[in-house]
Amino acid sequence: MKRREFITLLGGAAAASSLLWPLATRAQQPAMPVIGFLHPASPDTNADRLREFRQGLKDTGYVEGENVAIEYRWADGQIDRLPVLAADLVRRRAAVIATTAPPSAFAAKAATTTIPIVFIVNEDPVGLGLVASLARPGGNLTGINIFSAESTAKRLKLLHELVPGSARVAVLVNPASATIAESTLRDAEVAARFLGLQIQVLNASTSQEINGAFASFVRERVDALFVAPDPFFVSRRIQLTHLATLHKLPATYSLRELAEAGGLMSYGPNIVDANRQIGIYAGRILKGAKPADLPVVQASKFELVINAQTATMLGLTVPPSLLSIADEVIE
Repeated sequence: MKRREFITLLGGAAAASSLLWPLATRAQQPAMPVIGFLHPASPDTNADRLREFRQGLKDTGYVEGENVAIEYRWADGQIDRLPVLAADLVRRRAAVIATTAPPSAFAAKAATTTIPIVFIVNEDPVGLGLVASLARPGGNLTGINIFSAESTAKRLKLLHELVPGSARVAVLVNPASATIAESTLRDAEVAARFLGLQIQVLNASTSQEINGAFASFVRERVDALFVAPDPFFVSRRIQLTHLATLHKLPATYSLRELAEAGGLMSYGPNIVDANRQIGIYAGRILKGAKPADLPVVQASKFELVINAQTATMLGLTVPPSLLSIADEVIE
């Protein structure tokens, strides 16, 4: 072989080797960890919560698409789909599963005893059987307790203060979310007796059933409406608030998102901040923390939001006592 041909051959081999090195390096890099995100509602009504969840991950050094992947599973209000969706995340070997309501937490818990699960629940997670204790959860679950179920009595009292002439209050619950419905009715009935109110219970698990419930409200001539803190109702907030205004029915909700959508009043925890917190916990678990050692965080900030525009449309005057304690008044 001539000297020039030999040098050319060496150059070609070196060039080919330089092209192969990046491929080899990429092949040696570990795959990104996968977080499963299991939600009973739909993505189009949870943009703010998703943004805060991703921010919580970012606070711990994880950015979706760069060093972590997120597999989203949405039940679109069909609670019975959650077990199948949870099982799918287990098959895909998610490193951690994030859930945002009791039904999805139960589905994930039933699907795996080894994959870490981070939850948001609105009841005592010890009473629900999700953890052994708040300080030392044990097992593979931990998360946030936002206490919206425990705020039922306070919400009913605020509604009665805003509509002092009310005597009959309808309570709307979703029977598909049994634990939320049961705790809401239990606490509402106790508070109603104390306030001297009559309670009428109506169920709705679909959009059509919500329409039917409002038709019943009109026939029964209820004075006000109390909506349970259910993810399905949050996803149907436009429908709920529109019907309540259309039928001149004062209503109270658990989350500010419904007051922002036109609801009269909301009182409850800052759910957006809770989603950031489960993002932080998911990130800490990816870094090696064990759920059993991460204490359940209890929400400490509750917000009263009053929609003054809706109050005017309903012919209500918001008393100064409520205006003075409101965290936000939507003009």
